[in-house]
Amino acid sequence: MRHPDSQAVLQALGVSQTFSDGRLNVEVLKSIDLEVYAGEQIAVVGTSGSGKSTLLHLLGGLSKPTHGEVWVDGQNISTLSAKEQGVLRNHALGFVYQFHHLLPEFSALENVAMPLLIRGIHRSEAQDRAAKLLQQTGLGKRLEHKPGELSGGERQRAAVARALVTQPKCVLADEPTGNLDHQTADHIHGMMTELNQQYRTALVVVTHDRQLAARMFRRMRLVDGVLETD
Repeated sequence: MRHPDSQAVLQALGVSQTFSDGRLNVEVLKSIDLEVYAGEQIAVVGTSGSGKSTLLHLLGGLSKPTHGEVWVDGQNISTLSAKEQGVLRNHALGFVYQFHHLLPEFSALENVAMPLLIRGIHRSEAQDRAAKLLQQTGLGKRLEHKPGELSGGERQRAAVARALVTQPKCVLADEPTGNLDHQTADHIHGMMTELNQQYRTALVVVTHDRQLAARMFRRMRLVDGVLETD
């Protein structure tokens, strides 16, 4: 196995994932190699069931590969304890999903401030930073609104703000515009790109949306478990 690249913010080295169903073993991912550098925008496309979400979970340390290694910000995430993995994810990674996963009992401001509070930052500073980012995403007048009081596009903008509020090295996004209309999806992509350029946060987006993928700097395709340049 190759030595990890110290310049990469996120790296997969020979990553494979096999799922067992009784006597049947299904190899979903086959010896994936991927390097992600600061400020990059990468799209991973593929048909439904091709393993895109599985790959994203492995890159985020949310599951462990059958073979291979995932390095995040210079650390092999598989060798860390669950607590250490949580700390690394909080400092180095942000996550955006197709469905926003905002906590319904908290306001937009409280939801976006949450990762900073988990890090131990004082509430006033956390909320100040969250408010600034929500202003940038066009939600400055919706800070005190709970998710149920926001539109679908507003909820997703808040979810993107939450992923970026810690200024992570890399954001992993799983179909971030999958349930949005084209106009709102364009707005979300524009916002992610602007913040990506401002903070040099790398973006790895898995999507079946060819228009979204075409706007990213680098495009990869999952075919039969193999990651290819598109």
